[in-house]
Amino acid sequence: MEDTVSALRSLMVSHSPPLDALVVPSEDYHLSEYVSARDKRREFVSGFTGSAGLALITKKEALLWTDGRYFLQAEKELSAGWKLMRIGEDPAVDIWMADNLPKEASVGVDPWCISIDTAQRWERAFAEKQQKLVPTSKNLVDEVWINRPPAEINAVIVHPVKFAGRSVADKLKDLRKKLVHEQTRGIIFTALDEVAWLYNIRGSDVAYCPVVHAFAIVTSNSAFIYVDKQKVSVEVQTHLVENGIEIQEYTAVSSDATLLATDELDAVSTAKAALAETEARKIPSEIDKSVNGEHQAEENSNDLIWADPVSCCYALYAKLNPDTVLLQQSPLALAKALKNSVELDGLKKAHIRDGAAVVQYLVWLDKKMQDIYGASGYFLEKDSVKKEKHLQSLKLTEVTVSDQLEGFRASKEHFKGLSFPTISSVGSNAAIIHYFPKAETCAELDPDKIYLFDSGAQYLDGTTDITRTVHFGKPSTHEKACYTAVLKGHIALGNARFPNGTNGHSLDILARIPLWKDGLDYRHGTGHGIGSYLNVHEGPHLISFRPQARNVPLQSSMTVTDGWYHFF
Repeated sequence: MEDTVSALRSLMVSHSPPLDALVVPSEDYHLSEYVSARDKRREFVSGFTGSAGLALITKKEALLWTDGRYFLQAEKELSAGWKLMRIGEDPAVDIWMADNLPKEASVGVDPWCISIDTAQRWERAFAEKQQKLVPTSKNLVDEVWINRPPAEINAVIVHPVKFAGRSVADKLKDLRKKLVHEQTRGIIFTALDEVAWLYNIRGSDVAYCPVVHAFAIVTSNSAFIYVDKQKVSVEVQTHLVENGIEIQEYTAVSSDATLLATDELDAVSTAKAALAETEARKIPSEIDKSVNGEHQAEENSNDLIWADPVSCCYALYAKLNPDTVLLQQSPLALAKALKNSVELDGLKKAHIRDGAAVVQYLVWLDKKMQDIYGASGYFLEKDSVKKEKHLQSLKLTEVTVSDQLEGFRASKEHFKGLSFPTISSVGSNAAIIHYFPKAETCAELDPDKIYLFDSGAQYLDGTTDITRTVHFGKPSTHEKACYTAVLKGHIALGNARFPNGTNGHSLDILARIPLWKDGLDYRHGTGHGIGSYLNVHEGPHLISFRPQARNVPLQSSMTVTDGWYHFF
């Protein structure tokens, strides 16, 4: 890691202008939480493997910011040359840079890897000392990453309406109504799950997430997808073209954003299929009836371009005229979160199958713990548990039992893979919130210790995410107390009745009160949305102490999964 940091510092010195600091975010060009192997730049630079974090390299220091889920993990993984900055305890990265970097300092960052909101917030923080944010023309980490994994050509697949529940035409129709309502003539989508949801496609470009590396632009009359055309089969091409979607190369999004800014993009579109034209003609008349009855899309004089400040990258925003950009949450965020009846039915069925796999696993594991370790078993408790192994040649590890769980899931209908790396953890490892066991270093199961597994799967009809904590021997009094407090929190939250308009921030306390009474707490959120054969973490709603949980009220047909297991 030291050689990598040294090489980056050399590039910082030779950069024009020279850089006083370089930011290396976790995100890819789509600001994804989970990224492909070739986009794990922050991990490559720092050695920290958690999904959330930001690295900052200055002339003398190397710092890594991450949240409470990863404090223990980062302490283990960071080398002596790195300093851990704890989000919520240490100064935020923009405040730290403003306070510690010299006047007129230049801070470099790849503008494709930070959001509009982040870039603008940093620029405000830098203003007092005339520091400046410098978008780099190339990603400097890529310049020093000699063995960077190659780009993979993974096929795009069509997600059938029998699973999606709504057609592409229907989704585009609703979207264009929103464009007119917000007085905009076009919108840019960079979030991978939004592109996949809107166009009813899926892929495998990011491990555990059935998404495609693609951008989308939709205007009043046209729709575009920007994707490596090598990934597009004849079937997918037919699906997209029939829905009036023009297929462009992935890299063309930059030049097309410029055309969008000058209102020239529709003029160069060649994919105005009859269906798309028909739908475009229908939409204005329907909106005329429901809005003000005076304007049609073809005559719309609106000149605004819609971009989500949190999910749209700064590089594309820089192509637009800032005076004509509507910075507002993507209309697809809420539309995607409000599951239709087909999605809800699919999620229920997926969870039933998934639950059956988990029960099979627990029965199998209980028997193995008794046969191999002489454990009393999950349903019994003895004063003395640990005995000499019955089968000395066999052992169970965090990894081998995790593989068995995946096997049970894989036997179920519509299984496509895991939804995130299984957290299979014994004893103290269970306190590491996003612990990832490795075959060469993982722990062996022990009947005298807690075993926790946090896991989920991707099925064609739904995504799952569950956590279970078990003990195959005699848990301690403290372990029982913690388990009981968590159970009380689950019951309190699960039984809550609340009025319309209530958000997850208001409900979060219900889960924590039983723990607070025992002097306990946890450093992460309580619950999050979950996709429909999409990302395992889905917004815009969540149940959390964090301020963003106030942004969106919980609504009927939203999905939420909850769990907590690290106390301090």
